[in-house]
Amino acid sequence: MPKARALGLLSGGLDSTLAARLLMEQGIEVACVNFYTGFCVQNHTQAIRAKEGDPAPRHDALHAAEVLGIKLHIVDISEEYVRIVTDPKYGYGKNLNPCLDCKIFMVEKAWELKEKLGFDFLFTGEVVGQRPMSQRADTMPKVARESGVEGWLVRPLCAKRLPETEPEKQGLVDREKLMGFHGRSRKPQMALAAEFGLVDYPSPAGGCCFLTDENYSRRLQDLWDNRGSKQYSMEDIILLKAGRHLRISPTCKIIVGRDEPENNFLQGFRAGRWAIRAANLPGPLALVEGAPSTEDLEAACRLTARFGKGKSHPSVAISVEHDGQTETREVAPFGADEVPQSWYL
Repeated sequence: MPKARALGLLSGGLDSTLAARLLMEQGIEVACVNFYTGFCVQNHTQAIRAKEGDPAPRHDALHAAEVLGIKLHIVDISEEYVRIVTDPKYGYGKNLNPCLDCKIFMVEKAWELKEKLGFDFLFTGEVVGQRPMSQRADTMPKVARESGVEGWLVRPLCAKRLPETEPEKQGLVDREKLMGFHGRSRKPQMALAAEFGLVDYPSPAGGCCFLTDENYSRRLQDLWDNRGSKQYSMEDIILLKAGRHLRISPTCKIIVGRDEPENNFLQGFRAGRWAIRAANLPGPLALVEGAPSTEDLEAACRLTARFGKGKSHPSVAISVEHDGQTETREVAPFGADEVPQSWYL
C-alpha cells in the first residue's frame, strides 16, 4: 500500500511541530505550509530590534521544518488576508483578532495546496480548549465544515477527543497512536517533546499574531477610526509595530523611536512624513504623519525634545525635515506632566 501523504499547517511552535512528528512516527510522508499574513510577531519584531552584527533572525517554521527534516511551503496570503481582518464573519476575539475566520481561511488555502500537490489529508496542531475562540469543542468542527474539508482535517494532538476522521477510518492514520490532549496547559506537549528529543522550540504559551495584542489592536483601531475606513497597507501594519505612538489630533499622529534600533528602522519610512529629531543632542527620530497643523508640529517638536537627552534643558534645537526641506526650531521640551495620557496609543 502506498505511503499516506499529509500536509500540515506549521507555525514553528511546539504544537504544530509535535503534530507533524506524531504522523511521521507512523511512517506518513509529511510536508507543511506556513502562511505569511503580515501580522506575525516574530517576522518584524526581531528585524526592528536587530543591531549591527546580530545573527539573522530565526524563522520558527523554517527551523522546525529543518529539525523535522520535512519540506516547508511558505505562502504569502497578506493581500487576501485584508478582508479577514477588516470584515470577519465571526467577529473578533478579545482584541482585533479574527481567530475563527483566520483558521477557516488558512485551512481553505492549505486544502488548495494539498489538492495541487496531491496529498491525502490535512492536519493541524490544534488542541481542544487551548484557545478561547478557534479551539473550542464547538468551534473546531465549524473550522472543518466552513472551510470545506470536513472529515479530512486531522488534529493529532487531540484526535481522541474528536470524532474519527476519514483518514483514520480508511487506515491512513492509526488513531491509537494519536493523542487526546485538551486544555490550556502545555505540560503534556512538553513531556511529549522530551520523549521525541525536541528541545529547541519557542515558548509554548507564546503568541504569534500582533492582532491578539491589546496595544497593537488599539493602534490599528485608531488608524481605522481616523481614516474613516477599515483598510490598511503593509507599510501601515509594519509601522504600527515600532516606537511610541501618540495621537496628537484627529489629523495628526507622531511615532517616536524608543532606542537606536527603532530609530534606524523608522529611517526607512521618512518618505511622505515629517522627520523630526534634536539637531545637536542624542535623542529619538520622530515621524509625523497625517495633516498636522502648526500647533501639531510644535507639539511634535516638543515631544521629540521630551524623549531625548535635552528633556531637562530650557530649550532644544529641533530639526524638521519634510518634502526635501529642512528647518530648525528652538522649542521648550514638554514637562513630565504636560503630555496628555490620552495621546498615547
